Amino acid sequence: MVGPMGAGKSTVGRQLAKSLGRDFYDSDKEIEKRTGVSISWIFEMEGEVGFRHREQKVLDDLTSMKDIVLATGGGAILAEENRRHLRSRGQVVYLSASVEQLFRRTAKDKNRPLLQTDDPKRQIVELLELRDPLYRDVADIELRTGEQSIQHVVSGLIKKLEEIGQ
Repeated sequence: MVGPMGAGKSTVGRQLAKSLGRDFYDSDKEIEKRTGVSISWIFEMEGEVGFRHREQKVLDDLTSMKDIVLATGGGAILAEENRRHLRSRGQVVYLSASVEQLFRRTAKDKNRPLLQTDDPKRQIVELLELRDPLYRDVADIELRTGEQSIQHVVSGLIKKLEEIGQ
């Protein structure tokens, strides 16, 4: 799963994995598990470049696994190598949402280093302008999350996966 912060990748991914009887991985949580520190700490100590390097290694490992559901970090698609691995090693779902929904879902979350600015809503807009074409480029399926329930989103996603033979 790819998409911006707050689109529901981890929540939908966890429920999708449960529904399909597959293991679920969140690339950000896997980075924290492997390093023993938070994403925020990595950003603070190593900057975004250091974090992206770690992310690339973890995504290479995770995308090599079979029959899993993977939620990636919002910026995972920035590296060409990550996009190549995502495209060639599985079906990619782009979860999207409106700027308003993304802002509402992330506004109080202090664990999102890229949103710790004076104008987080503007930051969301700028990130989407840069990343949306990359999300679309790797996606086999695009699904907009909104006000519907997680179960409704997951049911729709399972139907779309069945349609493409997954």
